Amino acid sequence: MLKVYNTLNNKKEKFETVESGKVKMYVCGLTVQNYSHIGHIRSAINYDVIRRYLEYLGYDVDYISNFTDINEKIVKRAEEEDMSPEKLANKYANAFLEDIRAFNIKAADKYLRVSENIDEIIEMVSTLIGKGYAYEMNGDVYFSVESFDDYGKLSGRSIEDMQAGARIAVNEDKKNPLDFALWKKVDEGEGWESPWGEGWPGWHIECSAMSMKRLGPSFDIHGGGVDLIFPHHENEIAQSEAYSGKQFAKYWLHNGTVNLSGEKMSKSLGNFFTSREVLKEFSGQVVRYFLLTRHYRSPIDFSYEKLEEAKTSLDRLINTRRQLAEVLSYDIKSAEVSEDDERFFAKISEVQSDFKDALDDDFNTAGGIGVLHDFAGCINSYINRNDFSLNEKNFSILEEAEEIFLELAEILGLEFSIDKSEIKSSDLAPQLIDLLINLREDARKNKDWDKADLIRDKLMEMGIEVKDTPRGAEWQIIKKEEN
Repeated sequence: MLKVYNTLNNKKEKFETVESGKVKMYVCGLTVQNYSHIGHIRSAINYDVIRRYLEYLGYDVDYISNFTDINEKIVKRAEEEDMSPEKLANKYANAFLEDIRAFNIKAADKYLRVSENIDEIIEMVSTLIGKGYAYEMNGDVYFSVESFDDYGKLSGRSIEDMQAGARIAVNEDKKNPLDFALWKKVDEGEGWESPWGEGWPGWHIECSAMSMKRLGPSFDIHGGGVDLIFPHHENEIAQSEAYSGKQFAKYWLHNGTVNLSGEKMSKSLGNFFTSREVLKEFSGQVVRYFLLTRHYRSPIDFSYEKLEEAKTSLDRLINTRRQLAEVLSYDIKSAEVSEDDERFFAKISEVQSDFKDALDDDFNTAGGIGVLHDFAGCINSYINRNDFSLNEKNFSILEEAEEIFLELAEILGLEFSIDKSEIKSSDLAPQLIDLLINLREDARKNKDWDKADLIRDKLMEMGIEVKDTPRGAEWQIIKKEEN
């Protein structure tokens, strides 16, 4: 049974959808003013796995995100890059979509843009004014937090406590310092026409109007970073439920921060690595694997040293997949089933259940990766036995093990596909490599270690790694990591 941690109630809850068999899911996206950084990518990877797992469970998932493509920061950046705000937003939105492919992140079913939903935003603001939840002041429109009884229910803050710590400017037009902008007045020619004059939407109203347009007034999951709980998501709840009179999102999920030296990575602080900088040093698969080794709600410390460790760990899984494919290419022999065979067969039946138990516990990817490594270890121990031989019975079981291994990896978004060139074939080149391997084996038997090492080293220079196993020497083609 899947349980998810709901920030709204600060506890794990049984996952039950609003509509049977369907999951409607909205995740806050980027303000497209620059290239994405690893904090953005962590969020995208976490919710990508959540989506993949829900689909694995059989749900029809409608996954929606957004691009904030107009605000003061975008206008300023556009001036710096000598282009229009529209072109700048398109540049960085397209860059993000390109980046996520490198991390094997599935694109959202729809990316909604603020500039394409102005009519819906204006209608929502007008309705909130008409219902007494919002007011206009000199071309700006504010939401009155005191008009909404449940304000603070997501963050666990009371209005009284928030007012005590609030600061208000001398010429502030708001009735209450906690009131937030739904519509902001701008200079002529810079915004959109509205009943209150030319302006832009406030930040919070964007997500409410766009998510409800696509998913309806009530949907299943609203996700984002933990830094969005207050004020962004708190304000979304207030304005959305005031507008519709219905519960906005049923489950509120929040991923932890990516930290550098214990401090949150962010553009505002200037302490961040862009995705593209990191991809010059490591593959998207290594970064993805590293970010999934921590539970999505926990903070994670980022460094290139930790990525190196993650690469080593990921390589163990990749090598298991490669060895398994190699073994399945052997000739089948007849043999009776041994106790080792029976133990391995039993493990096959357990691994899917163990993996599901981990992911059912609030999408615990760290636990899921642990199950995958345990499974890899079991496979390695079995196929590297001194007396191992491939027979009809274990061939079908190993095929099933390979299928399960790849299926579980796919849920995590890890790709272990291998080229046919990495598996021996009847081509001449593999036969010549086998000849050299045999010559090396003869040299080892004759204790001619220098000759054996020379053959091994020369093969490595050509990108062919030789490994000594209980089955004898085996080789594999080593490819340079593509970034």
